[in-house]
Amino acid sequence: MDEITAEYAVADLLPPAELKVLAHVKIGAKTDLGRVRENNEDKFEFYIPDDELVLASRGQIFVVCDGMGGHAAGQIASELACKTFIDVYLSHPGSDPKEALGTAIHAANRWVFLTSRANTARRDMGTTLSALVLLQEKAYIVQVGDSRVYRLRDGELTQITEDHTFVNELVRLGTISPEDAINHPKKNVITRAVGVEENVIPDFFEFDIVEGDVYFLCSDGVMNHVDDAGIHSILSTNGPASAAWKMVGQALLGGGSDNTTAMVLHVERLEVRD
Repeated sequence: MDEITAEYAVADLLPPAELKVLAHVKIGAKTDLGRVRENNEDKFEFYIPDDELVLASRGQIFVVCDGMGGHAAGQIASELACKTFIDVYLSHPGSDPKEALGTAIHAANRWVFLTSRANTARRDMGTTLSALVLLQEKAYIVQVGDSRVYRLRDGELTQITEDHTFVNELVRLGTISPEDAINHPKKNVITRAVGVEENVIPDFFEFDIVEGDVYFLCSDGVMNHVDDAGIHSILSTNGPASAAWKMVGQALLGGGSDNTTAMVLHVERLEVRD
């Protein structure tokens, strides 16, 4: 029997849903090699569906990954994780977005893990993954690693995600102070990453979207050279495109010690449909 490959629409896989609230967003994004690295292991993607059923069921998706592993393996890990995460999340047949996010992150982890085991040169590859979904009136975040998601709301900057790093664990335990953590020799040691182990435990966050919110997703190449005060200043005084470019520019001026990626989203208005 001949095999037939048939195209399908994502909407055909999803449960019925009504679009009741739509966040209208403006986006800016920028990634840079930096001044030290020979290749860019960062990856960002976003997907804003045209189909209203997909918008109603899955919302708008924004992802930043920061790969690791050397010899281009980190670049492969971040590419695989980013694309797999979005594809699996979009095509998940369930109605619970948190379940879909969980399935997507575990699928990305497994795909990177299996790919690393198939090639000894990629055995140690892995990646961070920070994803934000704006769905109806809610924001959902799934997080693995030390890339970050910030929110600027009513002039107040909040780091939503927690870094999965050795040093952050010491801070949480009260062993060292946040000030000591800045220059700690093990500040870049990650305790959780996509694809390093057969299974991974992600963090999940859920909260209401507020009109005027600004969200900032970034790799640690930003935080290496731009502190929270600098992030607050740039997000407060620039639109998304200018903010993303200036954030990367400040990281380069600070030394550009790593690949640097910045994605900025501004919720211009919430459209509530009757």
